[in-house]
Amino acid sequence: MADNKTRVLLILSQDALDRARVFAGRATITLKLPVSLQIVLRALIEEGLKRDDHPALLANVEGQAKAVRRKRSMARREGAAGERRSLRSGTPRAPSGRGRRRRRK
Repeated sequence: MADNKTRVLLILSQDALDRARVFAGRATITLKLPVSLQIVLRALIEEGLKRDDHPALLANVEGQAKAVRRKRSMARREGAAGERRSLRSGTPRAPSGRGRRRRRK
Protein backbone atom coordinates (compact mmCIF):
# COMPACT_ATOMS: atom_id res chain seq x y z
CA MET A 1 0.00 0.00 0.00
CA ALA A 2 1.18 3.52 -0.74
CA ASP A 3 2.47 5.79 1.99
CA ASN A 4 0.25 8.70 1.01
CA LYS A 5 -2.98 8.16 2.94
CA THR A 6 -6.30 9.94 2.77
CA ARG A 7 -9.28 9.36 5.03
CA VAL A 8 -12.65 8.81 3.41
CA LEU A 9 -16.11 8.41 4.89
CA LEU A 10 -17.94 5.69 3.00
CA ILE A 11 -21.64 5.11 3.55
CA LEU A 12 -22.84 1.70 2.34
CA SER A 13 -26.09 -0.17 2.49
CA GLN A 14 -26.23 -2.93 5.08
CA ASP A 15 -26.52 -5.49 2.27
CA ALA A 16 -23.33 -4.30 0.55
CA LEU A 17 -21.49 -4.25 3.87
CA ASP A 18 -22.65 -7.77 4.71
CA ARG A 19 -21.52 -9.08 1.31
CA ALA A 20 -18.10 -7.46 1.79
CA ARG A 21 -17.81 -9.07 5.25
CA VAL A 22 -18.66 -12.47 3.78
CA PHE A 23 -16.03 -11.94 1.11
CA ALA A 24 -13.48 -11.00 3.80
CA GLY A 25 -14.30 -14.21 5.68
CA ARG A 26 -13.91 -16.35 2.56
CA ALA A 27 -10.64 -14.62 1.69
CA THR A 28 -9.36 -15.23 5.22
CA ILE A 29 -10.12 -18.95 4.91
CA THR A 30 -8.72 -19.26 1.38
CA LEU A 31 -5.55 -17.24 1.94
CA LYS A 32 -5.02 -18.35 5.55
CA LEU A 33 -4.28 -14.71 6.34
CA PRO A 34 -6.34 -12.19 8.29
CA VAL A 35 -8.32 -10.13 5.76
CA SER A 36 -10.14 -7.09 7.11
CA LEU A 37 -13.19 -5.38 5.72
CA GLN A 38 -11.00 -2.38 4.91
CA ILE A 39 -8.69 -4.54 2.78
CA VAL A 40 -11.67 -5.94 0.88
CA LEU A 41 -13.22 -2.53 0.25
CA ARG A 42 -9.90 -1.08 -0.88
CA ALA A 43 -9.37 -3.99 -3.30
CA LEU A 44 -12.91 -3.71 -4.66
CA ILE A 45 -12.50 0.01 -5.31
CA GLU A 46 -9.13 -0.46 -7.01
CA GLU A 47 -10.37 -3.33 -9.19
CA GLY A 48 -13.54 -1.45 -10.07
CA LEU A 49 -11.55 1.58 -11.15
CA LYS A 50 -9.43 -0.59 -13.44
CA ARG A 51 -12.62 -1.46 -15.33
CA ASP A 52 -13.86 2.09 -15.78
CA ASP A 53 -15.29 1.33 -19.23
CA HIS A 54 -17.36 -1.65 -18.04
CA PRO A 55 -21.10 -1.07 -18.69
CA ALA A 56 -22.20 -2.58 -15.37
CA LEU A 57 -19.90 -0.23 -13.44
CA LEU A 58 -21.24 2.79 -15.31
CA ALA A 59 -24.83 1.63 -14.73
CA ASN A 60 -24.15 1.27 -11.00
CA VAL A 61 -22.65 4.77 -10.84
CA GLU A 62 -25.63 6.17 -12.74
CA GLY A 63 -28.13 4.50 -10.41
CA GLN A 64 -26.39 5.80 -7.31
CA ALA A 65 -26.08 9.33 -8.75
CA LYS A 66 -29.80 9.38 -9.56
CA ALA A 67 -30.67 8.12 -6.07
CA VAL A 68 -28.61 10.88 -4.46
CA ARG A 69 -30.26 13.48 -6.71
CA ARG A 70 -33.73 12.20 -5.76
CA LYS A 71 -32.95 12.30 -2.03
CA ARG A 72 -31.52 15.82 -2.22
CA SER A 73 -34.45 17.04 -4.28
CA MET A 74 -36.94 15.58 -1.80
CA ALA A 75 -35.04 17.15 1.11
CA ARG A 76 -35.13 20.56 -0.58
CA ARG A 77 -38.87 20.23 -1.21
CA GLU A 78 -39.52 19.20 2.40
CA GLY A 79 -37.32 22.03 3.66
CA ALA A 80 -39.13 24.58 1.48
CA ALA A 81 -42.51 23.27 2.61
CA GLY A 82 -41.41 23.56 6.23
CA GLU A 83 -40.33 27.16 5.71
CA ARG A 84 -43.68 28.03 4.13
CA ARG A 85 -45.51 26.46 7.07
CA SER A 86 -43.47 28.42 9.59
CA LEU A 87 -44.08 31.66 7.72
CA ARG A 88 -47.82 31.04 7.63
CA SER A 89 -47.98 30.26 11.31
CA GLY A 90 -46.60 33.68 12.20
CA THR A 91 -43.61 32.38 14.10
CA PRO A 92 -40.58 34.59 13.69
CA ARG A 93 -37.65 33.05 11.92
CA ALA A 94 -34.13 33.31 13.21
CA PRO A 95 -31.68 35.13 10.94
CA SER A 96 -29.74 32.75 8.78
CA GLY A 97 -26.52 34.70 8.95
CA ARG A 98 -26.60 35.25 5.21
CA GLY A 99 -28.11 38.71 5.37
CA ARG A 100 -26.42 41.99 4.66
CA ARG A 101 -22.91 42.40 5.87
CA ARG A 102 -21.32 45.64 6.75
CA ARG A 103 -18.53 46.84 4.55
CA ARG A 104 -15.13 47.17 6.07
CA LYS A 105 -13.51 50.55 5.86
